[in-house]
Amino acid sequence: MKLLQALRDEGRGQDIDALVAAIPYAQFLGLQVDRQGDGIVTVLPFQQHLVGNVNLPAIHGGAVGAMLEMTAVLQLLYDTACAHLPKTVDVSFDYLRSARAKTTYGRAIVTRHGRRVANVRVELWQDNRNKPVAAGHGHFLLSPLDST
Repeated sequence: MKLLQALRDEGRGQDIDALVAAIPYAQFLGLQVDRQGDGIVTVLPFQQHLVGNVNLPAIHGGAVGAMLEMTAVLQLLYDTACAHLPKTVDVSFDYLRSARAKTTYGRAIVTRHGRRVANVRVELWQDNRNKPVAAGHGHFLLSPLDST
């Protein structure tokens, strides 16, 4: 993907904020990134257009799933130097409770990182990190910088 190369050419190869700013759906969601220790935490401030169930109100499951997947990909990019954005091989999401009309946070852990494939586990929470609203697991295809 030309985006990562363009950021590297500008000297911003590890600039996660610039990457998020270049992803239209991340901008639509209002996704933000906060660096914490050895990783990143994604932040999704509540916005009315994200509501899927107006009776609760609760954030749409598609927005929750997108946040899970983007959190995993951003953590992989934060941890590694890839020539292209990691490609999703498969993901599974567990919706554990309603994501209410509040700010949602996400954290990913790379559980296995090989040369070509990485396994990533993700959790989203709102008020209490010990009470996740959603969790996910995915496999992603990597393209190291030194490959053609």
